[in-house]
Amino acid sequence: MKIRVRLFAALRERAGVGSLELELPETACVGDVWAALDLGEEPPGLLFARNREYADREAALTAGDEVALIPPVSGGGFRLSAEPLSLEAVVDEVRVDEAGAVAVFVGTTRAHSRGREVLHLEYEAYEGMAEQTMAELAARLRERHELCEVAIHHRVGRVEIGETSVVIAVSAPHRAAALAACAEAIDELKVTVPLWKKEVYVGGEEWIGRGS
Repeated sequence: MKIRVRLFAALRERAGVGSLELELPETACVGDVWAALDLGEEPPGLLFARNREYADREAALTAGDEVALIPPVSGGGFRLSAEPLSLEAVVDEVRVDEAGAVAVFVGTTRAHSRGREVLHLEYEAYEGMAEQTMAELAARLRERHELCEVAIHHRVGRVEIGETSVVIAVSAPHRAAALAACAEAIDELKVTVPLWKKEVYVGGEEWIGRGS
């Protein structure tokens, strides 16, 4: 059977392509995809998505499936944008009469990281799945903290020093809930949303792994 495989970030660069068709036995499962690609040792923390939903390695495949190989994620109204982000637009999306507080997190590109001089960042996302995962994250936060609204906008592509890479806005009846949910949102976004960051610095470049 034929399936479609999608690759991102460092895996895309290793393979030389972002997507390809793969012929597999009728009994193949998700975990068989990596070996069939013949890309060497499997990276630690690799995740799989089948038809834009996270899947176990043992999940069976059928002809026509799309399998995405997801490197450890970093972090990507739930919107990806190649254009500069508007803080005002994100805040406006969570303004409601029931809210007594709006908490905002703004992530920016810094000039130095881990002792290196950073030139710029590049973000890549699994579009479609990234927005869906952000929406699922927001739903969990709403239930956990009794929020009014949540909005997340994230850049993709090249982001220069000093530019905004992500804006998260959370509204709630009370400030404690808004502040707690905003802090949790950025921490969970970094480890659940299929969005990756390349750090381009003086003398080299590196895809940054989960939790960066």
